[in-house]
Amino acid sequence: MEIILKEDIIGLGFKNDIVNVKSGYGRNYLIPQGKGVIASPMAKKILAENLRQQAHKLAAQKAAAEAKAQVLEGVALEIPAKVSVTGQLYGSVGAAQVADELAKMGKEVDRKIITMKDAKKVGDYVALVHFHKEVTVEIPVKVVAENAAELKAAEEAEKALQAAPAAEAEAEVEAPAEEAAEAPAAE
Repeated sequence: MEIILKEDIIGLGFKNDIVNVKSGYGRNYLIPQGKGVIASPMAKKILAENLRQQAHKLAAQKAAAEAKAQVLEGVALEIPAKVSVTGQLYGSVGAAQVADELAKMGKEVDRKIITMKDAKKVGDYVALVHFHKEVTVEIPVKVVAENAAELKAAEEAEKALQAAPAAEAEAEVEAPAEEAAEAPAAE
């Protein structure tokens, strides 16, 4: 089923795009919510005429989006999060946290236009900010451990515990060997 979108829907398309969707999705969600209309031949002609008349307005929107994108060029985020000893995050870091970090930097961005695979481990990720259908900015996001000192202490304690039984086992192996060497000398 062909639908003309009335607003931007991340993952599907942008306003005034003609997209193919499953019939149920179009009839049961997009059309009743006012997010799209059926792309009949008449609706396509009306869309073409509207786009022709709004060409200068669309160019201005694209220029505004490029100006917003320019502000975010070169921005890299480092987001601290609570982490378990195994490196797993308690929860996850997603678009909402990226929007919050950008707001702390004084760059207001709506979290709805940010897409990012949820980060569930410490590491490097990429967040995409979709200002316009032709203007997208990639922001590198580094998720770091908020409790790094605690993790290092726990890691060192674990290594010490693993090293202690190994040292005892080596001492036990050496002791019977020494006793066996002494036994023939005593006879």
